[in-house]
Amino acid sequence: MAGESSRGWAKLKRNKAALAGGILLLIYLGCALGAPLLFPGNPSAPNLMESLSPPSPKHLLGTDELGRSILGRIIYGSRVSLMIAVGVVGVGLLFGVPVGLISGYYGGKTDFIVQRFTDMMLAFPGFLLALALVAILGVGLKNTVISIGISMIPLYIRLVRGCVLAVREEVYVEAARAIGTKNRHIIWRHILPNVMAPIIIQTSLGMGTAILFAAGLGFLGIGVQPPTPEWGSMLGSARAYMMGKPHVATFPGIAILLAVLSFNLLGDGLRDAFDPRSKI
Repeated sequence: MAGESSRGWAKLKRNKAALAGGILLLIYLGCALGAPLLFPGNPSAPNLMESLSPPSPKHLLGTDELGRSILGRIIYGSRVSLMIAVGVVGVGLLFGVPVGLISGYYGGKTDFIVQRFTDMMLAFPGFLLALALVAILGVGLKNTVISIGISMIPLYIRLVRGCVLAVREEVYVEAARAIGTKNRHIIWRHILPNVMAPIIIQTSLGMGTAILFAAGLGFLGIGVQPPTPEWGSMLGSARAYMMGKPHVATFPGIAILLAVLSFNLLGDGLRDAFDPRSKI
């Protein structure tokens, strides 16, 4: 296992696309952690005298309709978007992984019930399900995370169940059963560590999807609410000015694009390096 892991990391380091995604992700992480240093002012403070100013040495990316620095709001928006991504994936992992482990390991009626419930959730497109949940729970950062997180749960259930169905037939699992090891110990000590690679890959890809979903909800006005700087809500506010002042929408859109791209590139690189099926 250690040898395969070392070869996987070596393969990941040779993947230029994955490295580019990792570098982009580190830049966003640096912006999120160092936002007060990179932009000392208040990104939500209006200045109507400089409303819709184009990019200039004073405001590198220009200002929005309220005269707020777009650069500052993008920097602080990275905090919100990464927080949403981590929270959404956390919800998916917290509920999806244990349920998937139990469903795949025990099978039978338990597996049937869980999978039919999962099929019901997967019958709705992920964004549509998140949209419906936000409409029920209400707008705001917390409800956005919960809604998108719930829409991610069936993906983790199905992924983990499929991996467990393969791993539970391995010799070391049969040996653990033969010596009387309890099922919960087999699941957490033998099966879970051997299905972590697909979970990590899905986590990286899921973070990109979470940012995209949150931006979509913000664009529609039912996600994170102003004046909190969030890229999707910035795009929604910029709709009326896209023709005359395109910079108001262009730069938040690029921020979303690069953030989602970074997670997807990194996730694809992890899949190529650690997914056994990619070696065929």
